[in-house]
Amino acid sequence: MMEITPRSARQWSRLGSRGIFGQAILSIAEDHPEMMVLSADLGNSSGLDRFKATYPDQFLNTGIAEQNMIGVAAGLAKEGYTVFATSFAPFIAMRASEQVRMNLGYMEMNVKAVAIGSGIAMGLLGNSHFGIEDVAVMRSIPNLTVVSPADCAAIVKTVEAAARFQGPMYIRLTGTANTPVVYTEDFPFEIGKAVPLREGADVALVACGSMVHAALKAAEALAEQGLAAAVLDMHTLKPLDGAALDALMATVPAVVTVEEHTVIGGLGSAVAEYMAPRAERVRHLAIGLPDIFVKTGQYEYMLEQQGLVGPAIASRVRDFLAA
Repeated sequence: MMEITPRSARQWSRLGSRGIFGQAILSIAEDHPEMMVLSADLGNSSGLDRFKATYPDQFLNTGIAEQNMIGVAAGLAKEGYTVFATSFAPFIAMRASEQVRMNLGYMEMNVKAVAIGSGIAMGLLGNSHFGIEDVAVMRSIPNLTVVSPADCAAIVKTVEAAARFQGPMYIRLTGTANTPVVYTEDFPFEIGKAVPLREGADVALVACGSMVHAALKAAEALAEQGLAAAVLDMHTLKPLDGAALDALMATVPAVVTVEEHTVIGGLGSAVAEYMAPRAERVRHLAIGLPDIFVKTGQYEYMLEQQGLVGPAIASRVRDFLAA
């Protein structure tokens, strides 16, 4: 069990989402001898160096063949293994989407498909490596749970929970090295249960993945302008925490979703789908990547260009509330 403290949170932040994923897998291996970890020739990129050196019989490199990797993962799961299968987001979510649909969704095999470098974190590698539509694809597959942890501590919690969870799952890892810190101490984490981070009566910011920290920064900026914003870490996008949304709709006049994903089919769509038939009527603004292939650049630069940073989010929220 990896202990979450202010010091460990800072250290994990430097490793980034991929590095801490590998550390988390290594930390639970002794307690999960039934675990197998697969990589589509991305063991180093997935932070799995130490794991494959320590547990070589529990690691398989299937090569750059994600469709085959998902098939192998399903076969291992059929034999009783708990399987984590890793690759870049578009290659698992789209190149292998048929295999995920049939072997994970339809057959409900106990495979955790882990997408590294989701969103636009792959930076200069460009749109071929960006995971900007992956949630929309994965969320549409029946029986598939979808989780997007907020920071490195949340990734540790997700890996621990996923190893205990029976059923197929898509884990979406966003961000790069020096991941902004959200959690500095232990916190209750349960698949399907959102984590409230801040209270506020004027608006609620519902975020996932890398945008949880950005939403907190936006809330701080709004507070300076006299607006009290609640912040909710909706780490599980499917199944969505309806009870948490019900509580928000009963207390705020507007809900703003924030995600590092296209505005089509992701968290914003999931929240809108949930809210639409409810008797409570609150306004909803979806903030995310536009429905375009964004211009390539350094990760931080692209986030700023697309308005996915605290000040820009606060500005859009303020204008939305004033409209």
